[in-house]
Amino acid sequence: MTFTSSHLRASIVLVVMLVVVLLTAGMSPAAAGKGGKGKDGGGGDTGGGGGALPTAIVSLGDSYISGEAGRWAGNYNSSAGNRGGTDRAAYKRKGVWYYDESRVYDGGHSNGCHRSDVAPIHSTGIAADASINLACSGAVSSNIFRSSNGGVSQNGEAPQADQLAGVAAAYDVELIVLAIGGNDLGFADIIIDCTIEYNTSPSWWKNTCNGEQQTNVNNRMPGAMAGVSKAIDEIRAVMSAAGQDASSYRLLLQSYPSPIPRGSEFRYSESGWDRTNTGGCPFWNVDATWARDSLVPEISANLEAVAAAKGTEFLDMSNSMQGREVCSTSTSQTAEAVGGEWGRFLVTGLTQGEAQESMHPNAHGQVANGTCIGLAYAAGAGSRDCTNVAGAGPTVMSLN
Repeated sequence: MTFTSSHLRASIVLVVMLVVVLLTAGMSPAAAGKGGKGKDGGGGDTGGGGGALPTAIVSLGDSYISGEAGRWAGNYNSSAGNRGGTDRAAYKRKGVWYYDESRVYDGGHSNGCHRSDVAPIHSTGIAADASINLACSGAVSSNIFRSSNGGVSQNGEAPQADQLAGVAAAYDVELIVLAIGGNDLGFADIIIDCTIEYNTSPSWWKNTCNGEQQTNVNNRMPGAMAGVSKAIDEIRAVMSAAGQDASSYRLLLQSYPSPIPRGSEFRYSESGWDRTNTGGCPFWNVDATWARDSLVPEISANLEAVAAAKGTEFLDMSNSMQGREVCSTSTSQTAEAVGGEWGRFLVTGLTQGEAQESMHPNAHGQVANGTCIGLAYAAGAGSRDCTNVAGAGPTVMSLN
């Protein structure tokens, strides 16, 4: 790779902008949870008149289940128009393109929770009267706990367990899906560090992130898993207080997918600037392989151990985007679900979308996650892993 001072300055500027936005993600005012019927999001019966309560499925957690990056159906390296058909917030009036995030996110730009219309809980196909998304981008475990037990509000909203109490009073809750722990482990810090190391060092003298970040993960893991364990206890306590014992609903803890492939599976060369300027995947091969084959499986294994200890179901999503990741040799930049990328590429927020959407499952990935939840629900209680099916879209997944 030819490494010049002008390249270095440009990369540092872009990375600094990304750092600022990622570290402030989740600090915007948020809106209340979205209700819906099945996966389509239409309102259900309120249960008035003394009859049986309407049924609901509910999600709690962080950006990986709130719907962050749901605005995007694939990636496209152009800021013009509807970005190759990938921008679901784009619309055209009298020959002019406009962008309205409220077409996708509940509350639009002002809602830092980024709860999308295709968030996993809205994409399960489960026949409930309402699908309710309480998850919020940027959430840590303490944002789940009840305020009376150490819970912390986020974006002007009450802790998610307190919001769940209101849902449990109005609905017969059949399923609760929880995805939490990633921000407690410092996901944003890992992405920032790895991209800085890539963009500020040449291929002949690589600065890598995996050693330092593995140490950070090791130090944070016990506390993060303790937080996940307490979050489960808090959910159980809320449901019990609402008169719904553990046998009356199902509680599913899910893990995280990898947004990037192994180093050997990138379609862009490690040298040069294509990974940064075109692919939106600025990672050294060794760091990408560490993230895909060590970090993501390690997190999944620890979450599964918490689920087993707490008697909850577990859904392993660590391999769900294999071959559909950003910059994978098996994908291309297109709006098509088959053959396209299921994760959001890295952006600064200057030309299209927001930086906080980077490295999250996009609309395709979220529908895939919802499909996996639906399959797990239909299969009955248990712990399983979910993978995609070669040549198929996100509504066709495989449960093992």
